[in-house]
Amino acid sequence: MSNTTELIHLIEQGSYDATFRKLYAQDEATVLKQRARYTDAIAQFAKLYGAQRTVQLYSAPGRTEIGGNHTDHNNGVVMAAAVNIDIIAVISQNSDFVVRVKSAGFDRQDCIDLTQLTPQEKEKGRSGALIRGVAADICTRGGKVGGFDAYTTSDVLRGSGLSSSAAFEVVIGAIFNGEYNHGKFSAVEIAQISQFAENEFFGKPSGLMDQTACSVGSAITIDFKTPGAPIVTAVPFDLAKHGFALCITDTKGSHADLTDDYAAVRSEMESVAAFFGKKVLREVDEATFYTQIASVRAKTGDRAVLRAIHFFADCKRAADLCKAVQEDRFDDFLQMIIEGGHSSFEYNQNAYSIKHPQEQGVPIGVALSQKVLHKNGAWRLQGGGFAGTIQAFVPQNLLADYCAAMENVFGSDACHVLSVRNYGAIAVTQTL
Repeated sequence: MSNTTELIHLIEQGSYDATFRKLYAQDEATVLKQRARYTDAIAQFAKLYGAQRTVQLYSAPGRTEIGGNHTDHNNGVVMAAAVNIDIIAVISQNSDFVVRVKSAGFDRQDCIDLTQLTPQEKEKGRSGALIRGVAADICTRGGKVGGFDAYTTSDVLRGSGLSSSAAFEVVIGAIFNGEYNHGKFSAVEIAQISQFAENEFFGKPSGLMDQTACSVGSAITIDFKTPGAPIVTAVPFDLAKHGFALCITDTKGSHADLTDDYAAVRSEMESVAAFFGKKVLREVDEATFYTQIASVRAKTGDRAVLRAIHFFADCKRAADLCKAVQEDRFDDFLQMIIEGGHSSFEYNQNAYSIKHPQEQGVPIGVALSQKVLHKNGAWRLQGGGFAGTIQAFVPQNLLADYCAAMENVFGSDACHVLSVRNYGAIAVTQTL
């Protein structure tokens, strides 16, 4: 382990270049950018906590949804992937039994007394609640916690649909796991711990997809048939090998007043399940559903039926997408991405809110993607939908044109060119 001065010198001399290439990208410009990013973070830590502290570096990636749109809440199957933007944390243990976290871009520092591991009403909706919640669940699971001082910086954009909050939770879990538990907890357990913190301490009823993708890394499918013990299958995914990049475009739509839209997807799927005496759609036999559609639509309404049709198809598609990656059938993968996008738009109907029909940034982004890419690549909405981001797999020879088209409509900072990261939350100062 190195102190701040020694670690900055090692990074500047290129000792971590191989690690940066694995986490971010192979090109020299990216490596130099990460050198500067990491050394600046260490320097900021030194200003806050002291220049000779022995430090460790941790990283947790953002994530993107690839398949299984709105299926997790009915115990379905999803496919997601970690991406090569992340939160990094410079940390050093302390003897105070207090966690102090200062994050770039935020004025206040979180200061969490680890002797108090119950939800604090005044912390709800704040990052401190996530730290406290992660620590609480680690202790509940028989782990240990201890104090540390940290400086974090993130390029997982807030509100971008790439899960900045999940990355933060997971990096905190990784720090406790690495510093005080000798890696006792698996990546999936760290994801579950993070979800607990978000649900019970932060106050947001999130699913488990975001945290699992950030913690595990790579492209993964998650089968939620047994929610407490999800089956996670990871597969390395090299887009560059196929000459493609992953683009996430923020269509800049407002997420205000969309809670009812999101909730209706889940409740309508569950109303179909209830018709068959079940709690969630995963428990309903698909063939039986199709034989009784006439009765189901009379009871639940047509949109609920269409959303159930989407659920059954997209669960299968999520598993098939992962299998296509495993078998290196990239053309099939692209075709299924497009099919999944159509299913979300036409059946799940979460491309725009019917409360604001004049605001349809997501459909415009999808339409522009189809026009620019035509039969080359793939495109779809991702995440909750109704507003926000779209996803595209873009051939390198069309990348400049695609980004220009997106940013001409949605702004110069709208289109983000990414790749799949085959590593989840890690201690960067340990050799990959």
